[in-house]
Amino acid sequence: MLMRDFIEDSLYNPNYGYFSRQVVIFSPGDPFNFNAMASEHEFFQQLSRRYTDFEDALDAQEPYQEPDDLRQLWHTPTELFSPYYGEAIARYLVEDYRFNFYPYHDLNIYEMGAGNGTMMLNILDFIRDEYPEVYERTKYKIIEISTQLATLQQQGLGASSYARGHSDKVEIINRSIFDWDQYVSSPCYFLALEVFDNFAHDAIKYDFETGEPYQSQVIIDSRGEMFENYTRKLDPLARQFLERRQAACENYTHPLQGSRLMHNLRSLVPFRSSLSQPEYIPTRLMQFFYMLYQKFPNHKLISSDFNVLSDAVPGYNAPVVQTRYKRQMIPVSTPLVHQGYFDILFPTDFNVIEPMYTAITGRFARTYSHEDFMSGRADIEETQTRNGENPLLSWYKNASVMITV
Repeated sequence: MLMRDFIEDSLYNPNYGYFSRQVVIFSPGDPFNFNAMASEHEFFQQLSRRYTDFEDALDAQEPYQEPDDLRQLWHTPTELFSPYYGEAIARYLVEDYRFNFYPYHDLNIYEMGAGNGTMMLNILDFIRDEYPEVYERTKYKIIEISTQLATLQQQGLGASSYARGHSDKVEIINRSIFDWDQYVSSPCYFLALEVFDNFAHDAIKYDFETGEPYQSQVIIDSRGEMFENYTRKLDPLARQFLERRQAACENYTHPLQGSRLMHNLRSLVPFRSSLSQPEYIPTRLMQFFYMLYQKFPNHKLISSDFNVLSDAVPGYNAPVVQTRYKRQMIPVSTPLVHQGYFDILFPTDFNVIEPMYTAITGRFARTYSHEDFMSGRADIEETQTRNGENPLLSWYKNASVMITV
């Protein structure tokens, strides 16, 4: 199968995919009292204690099952900085909605991959408390591919939304965005926070002499061993991405960049492949942009994701492939791993996807650093420690926010 199909199967297969198995999203419980902390270091210490307490409670409720000690647990900025992170998103939504659409249209919000549902609750609580006239016009829909998480949102935090008075505002749709078939003509806001990183990518290598691209295919033999084979025949989606990128982007990193002399010398080394290192291209992300263009023509996108990741496998725009063993995250050096046990997450090159988004949807976007976006919209006084440090701003230095303007 193609590399992107292998990754998609590894992450989202309903029977054994990573997000269908034993994934748990950390929830710290009560919001952190940053103003009472001496420093950012104290925040890290409190977070570590809450992490341990959270997993100890999970062990008491449901001990590890085979294979032992492989519970997959991670955190998000939505959870760590609740409710302040969600309120910053809500401020942007309300500000833009009141300027552009109120009172002639409802505030329609779609969130893709909503995790525990915390962002939904933080946004709806804020709008209800601060802008009741906007709250009356608000509708919130979650599009969730994971049945496990959709059930959690509906039965767990979904119950909290009923208790907090949001029951008539929320609809949870257990479906992949790529299976969406409804045409939404009304203006709407589409939240895609920390989801681009888990979109499947294709792997491409280039011939050093001709520049011709070769596409990765994953081969699994009768013993279950996995291999890669690169073929000259590109599938239509990979070819479309390369053509779109060439047309839309002036500058982007590429395996063939650099000295032609070095490429020629490399080709003279005995037994060395004439192909470059792999480049991982976000073909699924391109498909998502087409889905927005075709099914949500009047959308405004609010997205956030990592622009660089450490411990990545070799290659350009390469993913981090990791699993959690005995409460420690273990990175590995290849995406060809046993399906369902490893997270595969990619950095997002916003210098590429911003112009591609515009070329595909016809809508302009702007990219901010995480710190700049939060500085202008979050209640940063509430997330500041006594020595003046602010974890909401200083954490996630490797993340960017891209919004439709």
